[in-house]
Parts: sequence; C-alpha cells; structure tokens
Amino acid sequence: MLFNDHSNLKDKHAFLGASKYHWVNYDVAKMERIFENQYAAILGNRKHAWAAEAIRLGIRQPRGKKTLSSYINDAIGFRMTPEVVLFYSENCFGTADAISFSKNTLRISDLKTGETKASMTQLEIYAAIFCLEYRHNPHDLETILRIYQSDEIIEHIPEPARIREIMNKIKLFDNRIQAMKEVMS
Repeated sequence: MLFNDHSNLKDKHAFLGASKYHWVNYDVAKMERIFENQYAAILGNRKHAWAAEAIRLGIRQPRGKKTLSSYINDAIGFRMTPEVVLFYSENCFGTADAISFSKNTLRISDLKTGETKASMTQLEIYAAIFCLEYRHNPHDLETILRIYQSDEIIEHIPEPARIREIMNKIKLFDNRIQAMKEVMS
C-alpha cells in the first residue's frame, strides 16, 4: 500500500494523539481545560522568544506595569543577556531567562506568563549553578533575583548561605547520580 505523505508532521504530536491517550477518558470540560493550559504554554513560549529578541535588539517597550514590558525594559536597562544556559554537569543545568554579572553583582530575572505562583527556589538554583560554573563564592557576590509575573515584580536577595547550601546539594546529588550511572551501564 502507498501511504499518504505526512512528512510535514514528523516530530509533532497531535493533542488528540494516540501516544497521549488519556484524553479518551476526558469529558468536554476537562478536554477544554487541558487544551487551554497547553495553548497558554505555547503562548508563554512565544512571549519568551519575543522578549529575548527585544532584549537582544534593545527594543524598549511602552512604559507601564505590564509584566512583559517591565521585564524587557528592566533587562535592557540592567544590560542583561537573555536565554543563557548555565551548566554544572549533564545532570544539572538550566536556562536563565535573563542574567547579568558585573562588578560582583549577579542579576537573574525570570518571566512568568502563567497563573501558577512562581517560586524563588528556581532562581536560587540558577544562582548556585552560576557560582559553580564560573567558580564564584556566593558570599563574595551581591545576588539580586527577580520574578516578573501578573504585572508584579518580586525581588529577592538570597542569603549567600542559601546559595552555598544549594551548591553543596548539587555537587552531592551529581556525584551520586554519576555513581549510579556507572553501576547501571
């Protein structure tokens, strides 16, 4: 049999696809809720991409208290770099939405486009990975973490001991994972 050509769909997944079969058990209301959440995630990715490009190009947004505009304008003002991968090991890395390091001041900002309340722990982990990757002692830095969400800016200056604690846990867990990989392979 000659099958129809759908090569344009390679590596894509349909919302009502067989590999995500749980939708068969949904009622219409649940399907709509899950679809709206998936659409919101796609829209969030597009907003992140727009923000990163606007920051790279230095395109300031109209002033106001809107989350996206504040995030972009602040990142440009603080000379931050968008979408920076911070890497400790293949077991521990992540992408900071915007980051800068100058004169022993580390700034990390995170754009949240969803409704779920954000946690500073994510940004503290980025700070810990930064310190590990670039060999900085968190006690020698001023660290300023910001979350932009729901037209608010939440700023947090973590205790250096908290960043050191996360760094130690990363090293401990990474070593343990590596040992487990060796045994399992």
